[in-house]
Amino acid sequence: MFVLPLSRPASLLRRSPVAPAFGTALDRLFDESFDRYVGGSATGADSRTPAMDVSESDAAYTIVFEVPGTTREQLKVSVEGKRVVLSTVVASEAAAPVEGQVAPVAEARPAARVLYRERSVAAYARTVVLPAEVDQAQSQARFENGVLTLTLAKKVPAGATQLSIA
Repeated sequence: MFVLPLSRPASLLRRSPVAPAFGTALDRLFDESFDRYVGGSATGADSRTPAMDVSESDAAYTIVFEVPGTTREQLKVSVEGKRVVLSTVVASEAAAPVEGQVAPVAEARPAARVLYRERSVAAYARTVVLPAEVDQAQSQARFENGVLTLTLAKKVPAGATQLSIA
């Protein structure tokens, strides 16, 4: 069995025989370029593809995403059958005042002008299709130091019983 990240075309699933770090960087470059030009990204052209690790046990899948610079409140994870979707809510969307509400009065500080900026707010998006369906009720998510760890319990098929061996 294998895990298929949807943002990568099947022709790019093979690993590069070159140095592993270079191959990983090359894969991520193709992922982001593919999303940007074909429109495979859920949040638009400015989203990044987070690095991930997937492992499996008898009872669950464990997916670890690296999402540096995000908070717990910005992360959104949805699970539907075999599909797991990770995305972030951009902070500027949440900070916009609602029509009819009065904005809070700012303190009397002079506004700072940005002279030069290299950092930006990152928006992440990634979809993963797992080999088996996930039991949402038994699954867990933990976020610590920019690393999101999902422990997704495998769904037991209805009607499955264990036979005793005599």
